[in-house]
Amino acid sequence: MQVERVKYVIWAADMDRAIRFWRDLFGGRLLKRNPVIAEVEIADAVIGIHSGGEGKRTWTGLSFQVPDVVAGGREVVAAGGTLSREPEPENGEPAHLAMCVDPEGNEFMLTRRRG
Repeated sequence: MQVERVKYVIWAADMDRAIRFWRDLFGGRLLKRNPVIAEVEIADAVIGIHSGGEGKRTWTGLSFQVPDVVAGGREVVAAGGTLSREPEPENGEPAHLAMCVDPEGNEFMLTRRRG
């Protein structure tokens, strides 16, 4: 099987708001947009944003590795998202995990490289 592209699709009740959040927060590039779906490329990965979402909390399984999850968490909030778990130090090490929610209810993680 020849795979042309792999993308992860999330839902959005407000397509414009979702595009702005994912594109602006992560420095993504809008690849495609029509009334049903948009595609935003982030670090060579494609996030598909599908219209028709209900704004309900949904775990996505998406994880973004960043150099500093504390600073990243502040950026998520500044972009209109929320933190469902604040980044905290663990076992004497700097914080390595922040649980986040986009304005559409899609949950994702910020992680820091460990070791």
